[in-house]
Amino acid sequence: MAADSRSSIDPRSGFSPSTSIFHSKRKPIPLPTSAQLDVTTFISSRRHSGTIALIDASSGRRLSFSDLWRSVASLSSALSSSHSIRKGDVVLLLSPNSIYFPIVSLAVFSLGAVLTTTNPLNTPQEIAKQIADSRPVIAFTIRPLLSKLAATSFPIILLEEDRISEDDSRIVSTIRDLISSDPIQFRRPEPVMQDDPATLLYSSGTTGASKGVVSTHRNLIAMVQIILNRFKLEGDGVPETFICTVPMFHVYGLAAFATGLLGSGSTVVILSKFEMGEMMRAIRVYGATYLPIVPPILVAMLSAEKPLPLGSLRRVLSGGAPLSREVIEGFREKYPTVEILQGYGLTESTGIGASTDSAEESRRYGTAGLLSPNTEARIVDPDTGKSLPVNRTGELWLRGPFVMGGYFKNPEATRSTLDAEGWLRTGDLCYFDDDGYLFVVDRLKELIKYKGYQVPPAELEALLLTHPEITDAAVIPFPDKEVGQYPMAYVVRKAGSGLSETAVMEFVGKQVAPYKKVRRVAFVKEIPKNPSGKILRKDLIKLATSKL
Repeated sequence: MAADSRSSIDPRSGFSPSTSIFHSKRKPIPLPTSAQLDVTTFISSRRHSGTIALIDASSGRRLSFSDLWRSVASLSSALSSSHSIRKGDVVLLLSPNSIYFPIVSLAVFSLGAVLTTTNPLNTPQEIAKQIADSRPVIAFTIRPLLSKLAATSFPIILLEEDRISEDDSRIVSTIRDLISSDPIQFRRPEPVMQDDPATLLYSSGTTGASKGVVSTHRNLIAMVQIILNRFKLEGDGVPETFICTVPMFHVYGLAAFATGLLGSGSTVVILSKFEMGEMMRAIRVYGATYLPIVPPILVAMLSAEKPLPLGSLRRVLSGGAPLSREVIEGFREKYPTVEILQGYGLTESTGIGASTDSAEESRRYGTAGLLSPNTEARIVDPDTGKSLPVNRTGELWLRGPFVMGGYFKNPEATRSTLDAEGWLRTGDLCYFDDDGYLFVVDRLKELIKYKGYQVPPAELEALLLTHPEITDAAVIPFPDKEVGQYPMAYVVRKAGSGLSETAVMEFVGKQVAPYKKVRRVAFVKEIPKNPSGKILRKDLIKLATSKL
């Protein structure tokens, strides 16, 4: 960057009036310059003082770092020599969190093959659609999920200790057999480059059809560096113990737990599924210091009658959806020794694009944090395409070393999301304040258009959650011939509450402009959300409009 444009950057906000670009206020982090490098080699070559890499929370099984890297070497050797997996081949991993998830991921990356993951809760039809698009040559799964791959013919490796006589003919091996074999010294037919694809993750599809996001080794390496820098885990620092409740098939889980944190010597304690009692036991038994979770779990911890025993826990990391002031303050009051940190990111940004990295930064209520190191942003007016300065709301565009290569086999979607200069259009309405903190207002595509006025659902949801008798809420656009759309609220009442629809509408109506008023209310037992805690508005819209 030229010195004159750098000198025009406001040190307080990071904004450059001459370029209309917001620059990260965090210290830049060094990234490897070698063109030939895969993320597995990058992680395994890092120095640290850690001894235990992975712990299975339920069984207590432990895997040391030497066991981990020997298992990765054995598996990559077996995949190459026995199953002919080559650079560019797609490998499907259909599994809940397990001690094998990082082993499979790292082995696949080391070969230059491409990992595609999917949610074990997806239906066979949803999984079949992803398979038809990604064309995997082999799959890893557990026995209970085999039925979800019924329509496939490719070979399957079971993430189980042993085979049984009832196993079907597609099963060619178990993970135990492959990681027990001696790693053969083999030469990769083609070197793996930083710009080669590493993952093919399907975005949640909350605002349209699910698309395959291609992230490269360079993207993952940059995200590993950002994660380790964020938690000050580089060099000879004391290794931390992280509880992994977030799904590893999701970008947040994959970038942090299946890859990034293992480069720091930290221990990852893996829960195969979230269950509050099991999470609390794991925190206590394994001396966890960090707890990354999604907002619904944090809210559940806050709702507990008495403070839960958190042992040596120092930090809770929340991602997936922003936390309200009430939640942050309530949590701080209930658990005064634990810091809350937040992060903002997308599948398309391979994880974190902005974050709060200290309790002080988190006190800026409602913020997603400061831009990650090595990151630039624009705030763009969605109507005019003009770049906006501080305290102006528009669509957030991000640029950095972690931005995806594009959408898989979808040049049209890639062109509409990624421009020629590397700017990622996030689809999120945001603004930066005077100090460079990012605030996410809403999804651009989720805005309710009432008589031409734009109404952000998240603003009304935050307001509804301040009502003492409301435990959760979601707001959607309801179609109307006269006004276009108006806000409709789905509300979860506290147990025993007799709150009426009229009372909810009056509560909101007193506090907002007339065009933002909630004009229809429905009471539900729970609000549907995806694994990262984002409201599945399209499901609620379908529910509301199906009755028309």
